[in-house]
Amino acid sequence: MKITFVGAGSTVFVKNVLADTMLCDSFCQAEFALYDIDEARLNESYLLITSMNKQLNEGRATVTKHLGVGERKAALRDADFVINAIQVGGYDPCTIIDFEIPKKYGLRQTIGDTLGIGGIMRGLRTIKVLKEFAHDMEEVCPNAWFLNYTNPMAIITGYMQRYTKVKTIGLCHSVQVCVPELLKKLEMTEDPAKCRYHIAGINHMAWLLDIVDENGHDLYPEIKKRAKAKTALRKHSDMVRFDYMDKLGYYCTESSEHNAEYNPFYIKPNRPDLIEKFNIPLDEYPRRCVEQIENWHAQRDKLLSGEGIEHTRSREYASRIMEAIVTGVPYVIGGNVINKGLISNLPAEACVEVPCLVDANGITPCRVGELPLQLAAMNSTNIYPQMLTIKAAHEGAREAIYHAAMMDPLTGATLSPDDIVAMCDELIEAHEKAGFPVL
Repeated sequence: MKITFVGAGSTVFVKNVLADTMLCDSFCQAEFALYDIDEARLNESYLLITSMNKQLNEGRATVTKHLGVGERKAALRDADFVINAIQVGGYDPCTIIDFEIPKKYGLRQTIGDTLGIGGIMRGLRTIKVLKEFAHDMEEVCPNAWFLNYTNPMAIITGYMQRYTKVKTIGLCHSVQVCVPELLKKLEMTEDPAKCRYHIAGINHMAWLLDIVDENGHDLYPEIKKRAKAKTALRKHSDMVRFDYMDKLGYYCTESSEHNAEYNPFYIKPNRPDLIEKFNIPLDEYPRRCVEQIENWHAQRDKLLSGEGIEHTRSREYASRIMEAIVTGVPYVIGGNVINKGLISNLPAEACVEVPCLVDANGITPCRVGELPLQLAAMNSTNIYPQMLTIKAAHEGAREAIYHAAMMDPLTGATLSPDDIVAMCDELIEAHEKAGFPVL
């Protein structure tokens, strides 16, 4: 059994996912192939995973490392599973470009990795690289499953599923943490593990459609009551999603700082009062990047020493998907797949997030039916910019980039069409100069 991790320089994430996997009996003797283009970060991850293998797994697994494009096929060859966590262009220069150029035009963002002009550019430059991965996988590991964790999830996963032969599933932890975190922040005593609920929509905007406790009692009335009371009492970090729930009737999976920029409602050039009212952290992602880099430097020596490594299996889906496919013991995930009627009032070619059954047959998406119309409408405002971005990546069409940006709810509400075209041209040129072309 071979598991390849691409983007292995994401040391903390690779630690969590591969430690999960090493704790599975089916993979304790697997080969873990680490691939990255950053030699220093790859070496750090290799040392850490080698140490984990000794301390958590009695050294039974094989750990290999592969640096750069020249070793990519070797990393992928004969893999059974490929886990993707690459970030093309990183914080510097690409995240800086994605935030600073739009800011010149008066367009502000919070995260910029899923939708908005930042998500569009990130998607384009990432697909440019993943096309090469897909060609290699089709040649050297045609039966492998590609487990995609890289954002923008719907854009990247949608492209891979529509335009390559690679078996792809898109994964995000927002589905499995939605209910536990919601009940915790509202100080409700129900055990999330005993609650029953349904979640469906699109990545970062999937909806908690219903939730009942172990006795079948509807928890939504109490959730809405407590959410309103909390918002009335003080500002907090989940103001946007609570406003969604108040106005649209349903809670959303991904955080408020993300969802603040997926619509035209909260971030407006002439309404700074809304930024204050809904506690919206503008430029949040660049700030996090700087903090994460600093934190990594502080953690590195401790992690790489390998002393006292402990790990409890996390809620990430990757190891559970691989285990279910290999053992045949079924497991249900929230996965990102091409719609094809799963959610009947969303476009067939959209990449949607729905429950999926995983077993020896692979990954089988489950039909959801219709979403409440207002929720389908909200999802659609994000789906069409995503699909236009995929079109731009597939066809190499600059005009489709303009269209994607124009249809993006926040960009379209903030800028004129002429300004959008000018901003896109400037972003395309800046990425080209930085060595990370989007076309």
